[in-house]
Amino acid sequence: MNVPFITAQEAAEFVSHGELLGVGGFGPAGSPKAITPAIAEKARREHAGGRPFQVNIVTGASIGASCDGELAAARAIDRRLPFSVNSEIRRAYNSGEVRYTDLNLSDNATHLRQGITGRIDWGIIEACDIQEIHGKLRIYLTAGIGIAPTICRLAQKGVFVELNTWHSTKLIGMHDIYEIEDPWFRAPIRITHPIEHIGLPYIEVKPEQIAGIVETHLPDEARSMTAATDVTDRIGQHMADFLIWNMKEGYIFRNKLTLQSGVGSGANAVLGALGSCPEVPNFSIYTEVLQEEPLRLIREGRVVAASTGALTISSEHLQELYDNINDFRGRLLLRPSEISNCPEIIARLGICSLNTAIEVDIYGHVNSTKICGSRMMNGVGGSADFTCNSVLSTFTCGSTTKNGCISSIVPFCSHVDHTEHYVDAIITEYGVADLRNKCATEKAEALIAIAHPDYRPLLRDYMRLAKERGGHTPHVISAAFAMHDTYLRKGDMRLTDWNEYIK
Repeated sequence: MNVPFITAQEAAEFVSHGELLGVGGFGPAGSPKAITPAIAEKARREHAGGRPFQVNIVTGASIGASCDGELAAARAIDRRLPFSVNSEIRRAYNSGEVRYTDLNLSDNATHLRQGITGRIDWGIIEACDIQEIHGKLRIYLTAGIGIAPTICRLAQKGVFVELNTWHSTKLIGMHDIYEIEDPWFRAPIRITHPIEHIGLPYIEVKPEQIAGIVETHLPDEARSMTAATDVTDRIGQHMADFLIWNMKEGYIFRNKLTLQSGVGSGANAVLGALGSCPEVPNFSIYTEVLQEEPLRLIREGRVVAASTGALTISSEHLQELYDNINDFRGRLLLRPSEISNCPEIIARLGICSLNTAIEVDIYGHVNSTKICGSRMMNGVGGSADFTCNSVLSTFTCGSTTKNGCISSIVPFCSHVDHTEHYVDAIITEYGVADLRNKCATEKAEALIAIAHPDYRPLLRDYMRLAKERGGHTPHVISAAFAMHDTYLRKGDMRLTDWNEYIK
C-alpha cells in the first residue's frame, strides 16, 4: 500500500488549534485509542508554552476514555457533540468549559453532510484490517461504527486509521456499511428485516485520502455490566408480563417481536430478564448498542437476529465473541449509527423500545438527560429516535435513587426530552403504568400507583391540590418543582408541607 505508516505522535502534529475532528466508533467499541491521547499531550505542551490549543470533536455517540477523558482532562476540547458518558467530559460540560451540543443520533451524519456541524478537517477511525483492491483501499472496521463512513468521505485534510491488531479479522463480513442519501427525495432504505444487508462490509477510500496508518494493539475500553439486582429483576418481569399481555391483546405480533434496548447496566439486566422468561417468545433486536446479555441470548437461540451499531461489552466478552464468531454469523450485523437509529426503519420493523429514564412526571413526560434540570448526565442519544417511531415505546427506572432520597416519579419533570405524546408505558419495580388511551389525570393515577410507597402520599397530595386549580393537565406552578427544590436544599425529596410552596 502506498500509504505512510506513522506514530500516534506524528499524527497529532498534523492537528491544529480550532480544527474539527471526526472520530469513529460508537461507545467505547471501535473508538480510536492512540492518536487522541497524543493530541491531548500536544495540547498540554501548547498550553504550557502559552499558546491556545483546542479542537472540536464530533463522534457517532459516546466514545472511550482515551478520547473524551484524555482530551477533556487536557482542556483540549472547545465543542463536543453529540453524546458522551465519560465522567471527565461531563464535568467539563457542566462547568461550561466545553460547549456541548446534544443531538438525536439519527440526525448526526445528516447534519455533517449538510454542513450544519462544520467541515471535518481530520478523521480518526479504527480498523481491524486494510486491503488494497484495484487501486482502492478497503477499511474493515472493528466493534463499533458510528459515523465512520461519513467521516471518511468528508474529512478534507485526511483520515488517520488506527490499525488495531487486538481486534480479530474474523469480524470481516459482520458489518453493513451504508450512507443515507442527501435530501431531497431520498430513496427508501430497504431494510425489512433486522439483519438484511443493504451495503458493503467495508469502507472504500482512495489511498490519497489516508493521511497515515498508526499500528496499535489496544483493547476496547468498555466495562463489564454490574450484576442484576432485585429491582432490575422485578422491572424485567413486569416488562415481560406487559409484552405478553400486549401480544395476547393483539397490539403487537408474537411471531415478529423486535426489541430495542437502551444503554447501561439496568437496560442490560432487563433484557436478560426478558430472555429468561419462558413465556416471552424468541425475538429479534434492532438497536444502537448490544451489551452482554443480548449476546448471551443470541448464542442460546433466544435472540434470532440482532442488528446494532456497536458491541459495547468487556474485553473478555469481546474476545470470547471473536473465538466463537461462527455462532453469530448470519444472526448479528453491525451498522452505522444513522442506520441503527433510522426513524424510517424503526417504524417499518414495528420495534418495541425499552429505554431508561432519569425521572418521569405524573403526566408521562420523561427526562433522560439532566439531573434536576441542569446538570447533563450523558445526552439524549438515540432514545428519541426509538421513542418517537416505535410501535410500543417504554421507559424503565427504579422508583427511587440515592437510597430513597430521590423519587423517579415527580409532579413535573425538571427537563423534558420525551413528551407524553410518544411515551406509551413506564415500568418500575412496582409495576407498569400503561399510558395509552388515557387522559392526563388517568395517566397521573397510573404513574403514582407505581411510584415508591414513600412518595405516593406526597404525589397524591400534589394531585389533589392541582385538581383544585383545574385544567386539563392540573398543576400548581409554584409547587411543581417543590420536590426538586427540597432535595437541593435538604438532600431528600420528601418534603413535609406543600403549603410552603402554594401561592
